[in-house]
Amino acid sequence: MTYDVHIIGGGLAGSEAAWQLANQGKRVRLSEMRGSGDMTPAHQTDHLAELVCSNSFRSDDAESNAVGLLHAEMRGLDSLIMAMGDKHKVPAGSALAVDRDGFSAGVTAALEGHPNITLVREKVAVLPTEGLTIVATGPLTAPVLADAIGSATGADALAFFDAIAPIVYRDSIDFDVAWFQSRWNKGDGKDYINCPLDKEQYIAFVQGLIDGEKGEFKDWEKDTPYFDGCMPIEVMAERGIDTLRHGPMKPVGLDDPRTGRWPYAAVQLRQDNASGTLWNIVGFQTKLKHGAQVELFRTIPGLEKAEFARLGGLHRNTFIRSPELLDPTLRLKARPNIRFAGQITGCEGYVESAAIGLLAGRFAAVEHDGALMMPPPPETALGALLGHITGGAEAATYQPMNVNFGLFPPITGRAKKTERKKLYTARAREAFSDWIAA
Repeated sequence: MTYDVHIIGGGLAGSEAAWQLANQGKRVRLSEMRGSGDMTPAHQTDHLAELVCSNSFRSDDAESNAVGLLHAEMRGLDSLIMAMGDKHKVPAGSALAVDRDGFSAGVTAALEGHPNITLVREKVAVLPTEGLTIVATGPLTAPVLADAIGSATGADALAFFDAIAPIVYRDSIDFDVAWFQSRWNKGDGKDYINCPLDKEQYIAFVQGLIDGEKGEFKDWEKDTPYFDGCMPIEVMAERGIDTLRHGPMKPVGLDDPRTGRWPYAAVQLRQDNASGTLWNIVGFQTKLKHGAQVELFRTIPGLEKAEFARLGGLHRNTFIRSPELLDPTLRLKARPNIRFAGQITGCEGYVESAAIGLLAGRFAAVEHDGALMMPPPPETALGALLGHITGGAEAATYQPMNVNFGLFPPITGRAKKTERKKLYTARAREAFSDWIAA
């Protein structure tokens, strides 16, 4: 089949872009190197839209949370990623978490079954010189293609570290110590497993993180900065004894049923698959060697006999200086037949990556028809995220960013924090409705 748009990369952004284009009648060639004999350091399957870190799409609250608002806008634009997320959701309180295997298998089946999409398992080494192209190769772009991108952009790619949390088998957790409860009893109250630590246990655990044997960095990784949104737990531990108690190990809102009180610190696990047999340790991304992880994590009360389906890991991610290199519709200024989408643009998060893929697909579809699509208003979650990527930040200091209300035009006047968030979302809904009706 001949094609109208070539998409390179079958992650969340590339999958969403392909879906949007195909549903608007455009013929798509979707190139994915996994399945052709190549693999990235983080992926484990050849499924499209594989989730390699957490299984959470974060808050689904569209009334007072920026990512929940982004969920709602994407659903309003027939997002495949959100449809499959909803179909394969697992309990996670007010968040949207998914069965990662069912989710990626569903995305793969939907795209393979679409008559306008040709999925080709191939490694692309050069950027096409002509024809509409979307590069959505993600933060683990193959080195040969990364070099081609560097040559085309005329700027060095930036990089940061991203980390993977370990996964525990539920039947290896000691429920004489651990208990089910969502913080402040949100959701159905049983969406998280909690393991309590007293002060002595917590201090020993922090010291174990600091002293534990870490994996060696490769030469090309040594000077790469970490991204704060996915900080390895041992790096947080080095920032101060109480850092973890105010981060992933905070105990607030969790009542230990044995004492009726909040513990000194707590480790939370979140359901990772639909059957509830796998649970990931929330916020426990790490560079500790696997043996050190097992030894240390089994000192956590309730996890003394824990068996791990997957241990934590760390890998380097790359992204381009998007504010300098891309126009407002994600086209590469030096090569306007090429668009970039997803984490390689410097957005952070599953949903954000898919959202930028969604926009790239829609921009390309309209351009193919010889027209121009107006970007979403900056008052919307989509528009705020796009604005950050294509011009809302200094290129020299540009860093990956999750969607947040700080990217939106400010609300005028005084209001309490909770009320202000609702003002943002109310304004966004109105702007989004006007945009899609135009």
